Amino acid sequence: MRTTLLLTLPLLLTSIARAADVYVAPDGNDANPGTLQKPFATIQRAQKSVNPGDTVFLRGGTYKMQENQIAKFQGIFAYITDLDKSGAPGKMINYFAYQNERPVFDCSAVKAEGHRIDAFYVSGSWLHFKGFEVTGVQVTIKTHTQSICFENDGGNNIYELLSMHDGQAIGIYSRGGANNLFLNCDAYRNWDYTSEQGRGGNVDGFGCHPRKGATNNVFRGCRSWYNSDDGFDCINSAEAVTFDHCWAMYNGLNAEGKNLGDGNGFKAGGYGATPVDRLPNPLPHHTVQFCLAVGNKNSGVYANHMIGGDNFINNTSYKNGVNFNFLSRLPDNKTDVDGYDHKIFNNLSYAGRTLVLHFDPQKVQASNNSWQLDMHFTDADFLSVDEKELLAPRKPNGDLPDVKFLHLAPNNPAIDKGKNVGFPCNGPAPDLGCFEK
Repeated sequence: MRTTLLLTLPLLLTSIARAADVYVAPDGNDANPGTLQKPFATIQRAQKSVNPGDTVFLRGGTYKMQENQIAKFQGIFAYITDLDKSGAPGKMINYFAYQNERPVFDCSAVKAEGHRIDAFYVSGSWLHFKGFEVTGVQVTIKTHTQSICFENDGGNNIYELLSMHDGQAIGIYSRGGANNLFLNCDAYRNWDYTSEQGRGGNVDGFGCHPRKGATNNVFRGCRSWYNSDDGFDCINSAEAVTFDHCWAMYNGLNAEGKNLGDGNGFKAGGYGATPVDRLPNPLPHHTVQFCLAVGNKNSGVYANHMIGGDNFINNTSYKNGVNFNFLSRLPDNKTDVDGYDHKIFNNLSYAGRTLVLHFDPQKVQASNNSWQLDMHFTDADFLSVDEKELLAPRKPNGDLPDVKFLHLAPNNPAIDKGKNVGFPCNGPAPDLGCFEK
């Protein structure tokens, strides 16, 4: 018996699957074995070699993507990289920047005529992306269109520490799949100057428009600035989306101040032109909490013709066209009305051209907001009003930078003036706004 066990043990050990590491580098070759010494050239090739639990490490440098690398044409779409292989619960497939290196995928040379371009189309699930950049994604269609840096159609995916910038495409666009987390990502300076006379009306920093069943999608710690349309957008969603501790600045403008698309910081759903018989049932309730909106062309925080109400908790809005706009529409027609059925607590509005719009306290659950408490702030009520702090580098762990901007000064009247709605606080009651003193 002992001899049999000894002979069987090596076979058992070799049958246990071990997580493997695969490497990709700008100077790699897809004919290589994908090792650290002989890496692949593309993520597309690396996908073929991985299984659940494996990690693809991306070496630093610039990956100059070419049209002959387009993995798939499907209808009007051209997918430069098509990731359709899934991991498994507890065994995600990881696509990580190697150590402290910074991979950059430059898509400026990919101009597939007559196609919408996706730099990364992700239909796989249980995937984790971390630590790389996508830039220069192009638009070739001159009518109404959209190109995309990351399009998510999978579930249980994590998009972490990604940077989508200086292209013509939306940063992250998600419709399918549940339980996705978009964590500590940045989308900035994206503007479609090709289609529709260069208005850029489809280029949000982040767009999440989940189909029925695509529940529990969360954006946390993300920043969006100088995108030609909106910072964060979940219009026409069939399921609820959460924006938590995110920042939106200067959307609807370019860095030179030119007016472009809509320019809302957080567009929390809405069904402005959707016929009644096509509305989702039940209607979702989106959440915007502990978020910051600064200098957006139109509204900082916007309900956008919402039906059924959203949750707006502990947000700060500063120097937007309208800081808080709770516009709703009637469910049985397209008539716009003051907001109703929203839950609005502990928000702080300062220095916008209009502090609050379409707010009727009789039609919403609302209390302890700065405009209800008749608070009148000055710059001296805050530790800093230096907006440049918002564009500082992230902390080493990827979290938002430590700033003093719009943090409450010791004598600010908003300290301890909030309503306890279940979040921890440092005093007898929560402070107003997104920064707890």
